[in-house]
Amino acid sequence: MISNEIDGIGSINPRTTTPEERRGVGKEVRQLVPRRDLGVWEPAADRPDPVALLEQQNLNRIPELVPIRYGRMLHSPFTYLRGSPVVMANDLAASPTTPLRTQLCGDAHLLNFGSYGTPERNMVFDLNDFDETLPGPFEWDVKRLVTSVVIAARTTGMGEEIGMAAASAAARSYRETIIRLSGVAVLDVWYERFDAEETFRAAFANLPGERRLERVLDKARHRTSAQALSKLTDVVDGKIEFRSQPPLLEPLVPELHELVVSGLERAVMTLPGEFHQLARRYKVVASARKVVGVGSVGTQCMVAAAVGRDNSDVLMLQIKEAQQSVLAPYAGETRFTSNGERVVIGQRLMQGASDPFLCWADGENGSAYYVRQLKDMKGSADIDTMPPNALAPYAEVCGRTMARAHARSAPPSPIAGYLGSSDSFERAMVRFAVSYADQTETDHAALVEAHRSGRIEASEHI
Repeated sequence: MISNEIDGIGSINPRTTTPEERRGVGKEVRQLVPRRDLGVWEPAADRPDPVALLEQQNLNRIPELVPIRYGRMLHSPFTYLRGSPVVMANDLAASPTTPLRTQLCGDAHLLNFGSYGTPERNMVFDLNDFDETLPGPFEWDVKRLVTSVVIAARTTGMGEEIGMAAASAAARSYRETIIRLSGVAVLDVWYERFDAEETFRAAFANLPGERRLERVLDKARHRTSAQALSKLTDVVDGKIEFRSQPPLLEPLVPELHELVVSGLERAVMTLPGEFHQLARRYKVVASARKVVGVGSVGTQCMVAAAVGRDNSDVLMLQIKEAQQSVLAPYAGETRFTSNGERVVIGQRLMQGASDPFLCWADGENGSAYYVRQLKDMKGSADIDTMPPNALAPYAEVCGRTMARAHARSAPPSPIAGYLGSSDSFERAMVRFAVSYADQTETDHAALVEAHRSGRIEASEHI
């Protein structure tokens, strides 16, 4: 059954209308929200204090970890953007918005794209973070991506022109891919995947750093449970134990470990049957709390080591708390009863292939969690060391990847009709990206001042 929530727009039913009619609806939306209007960003006089929005969000987080989150966000405007999707969600809702809905990543910045291993052990390139996933207006994901491109160019010293060209490349690639996918069979869209090696080579063809590219791919291939095991644990008296490196890595006390074990047992029940049987062949022997990312810092995040045949056969798992999506107050609450299920289903909808151990469980007091492999050939481009002439090709790949993810969950024809064949959409996205990058730098400065004045406490742990 196709859910009306992600059919693309309102009552459009792909089973009873033609592609031409669906594209026509998209063209009609231009009268409601002209494409040039998507480029407008002007903060309202009553725009909420961005620091206050972060403080409100932190009320549901582990207090002693909040200073680490602030410390990471203070590092640069780019890390601030990574940690503040709650601020941008509020601002996107206050901007001109189309009614063309699809499943959103919700946090589609440059570093949330990368490689990972499929169940068949192929390495693909795709979106890889879905904590905020929810159906919503398609352009919200694009706006966050292009803003991150401009901020990345500024933060790394590449310059404004490089950032604007890269933002335009991302938006153009998104538009062209949506149009292409609107003309192919539904199953062809669903089955389309982007091979990681081919993707990286296409993005960086004829650019210096071929050996660096090989190192990136090799490093990703070796990011496995075995590598995580050697990095995070020791064997003591024949038993696997996580190292103690507070506050970033802390083994769980026995009572909490048992809660993790019971939670994983419930989560396994949400796996497809064949993977359910696979997961039950592992026994969880150790667990720890582990701080990860920027925006996720302060939420409950744990890792677990599960043994198969023996201590040389270990599966490393990550258990992350799934809170309400930052988009929910503006795009609508999830139709799922569990935010863990929201994340898992959103990821399965948008990714070309998903982790076979991806599952969810509800915890105590209304909490929810999702589970995935900790290391599974994951890798991404290093923005800090990327040559300036590589940013646009990489942004183009990200735009194409996002379009494919959107087209998996909703008919792309209405969006294709809205975007059209001209470059109006690209020009609007570049205008928005530059204006919102300015806003991000202003908000980052406000966070810096909040720290200087003592309003917030920030930790040196990064």
